[in-house]
Amino acid sequence: MDENFEKYAIIVAGGTGSRLGGGLPKQFRPLNGRPMAWWSMKAFHEADSSTRIILVVHPDYVGMWDELMSQLPPEDHVPHVVRGGGASRTASVINGLEGVPMADNVLVAVHDAARPLVSTGIISRGWVAGAESGAAVPAVAVTDSLRRVTDAGNEAVDRSEYVAVQTPQVFRAAVLKGAYQRFPDTVFSDDASATEAAGNVTALFDGDHANMKVTNPGDIEIASLLLRQR
Repeated sequence: MDENFEKYAIIVAGGTGSRLGGGLPKQFRPLNGRPMAWWSMKAFHEADSSTRIILVVHPDYVGMWDELMSQLPPEDHVPHVVRGGGASRTASVINGLEGVPMADNVLVAVHDAARPLVSTGIISRGWVAGAESGAAVPAVAVTDSLRRVTDAGNEAVDRSEYVAVQTPQVFRAAVLKGAYQRFPDTVFSDDASATEAAGNVTALFDGDHANMKVTNPGDIEIASLLLRQR
């Protein structure tokens, strides 16, 4: 990959984490002594310290995040800027993209803070794939049996024809910003869906089954265990 690329990472932490329970948004929950979102910032910084990190949080929690960061020891400080989130994940990503130049030599990775186990390996593979293809997402094989629900009931499908998609999803900034400018009012399930709607082809690169999404009660304990095993 051409090392002249500038890299930006948008870490989306704008949700309220209602499915996890407990009131406090999950991205602020302590995970092995650090806020959950901090682990993703740390991974991007360790993968390439030149990466400009943009953390998108709910506007009501910006002050809380600043307070949490002020409590960290100096050696744990990761350079980043904070932007307020929007009414949806898509709106939050668009807000984060305001701080990213729209240029062909700029790469932007969009990552969910709810995936605190992202590794430097996944991030590095993403930068390479995004630079080569313009739009790339990490994917892993589906291990569960799948069934398609239809009006008539349900039916088995061949799981070898499917993959599970993760984050970070990596793009040339002009590709992603151009897609959202073309569809400013559409809510997408993920960022690759936006670039595909704009006519771009999505490349896949190797994800990792350990790159789990913390969603349900008990997931924090699993993530904590996996982090301690690293």
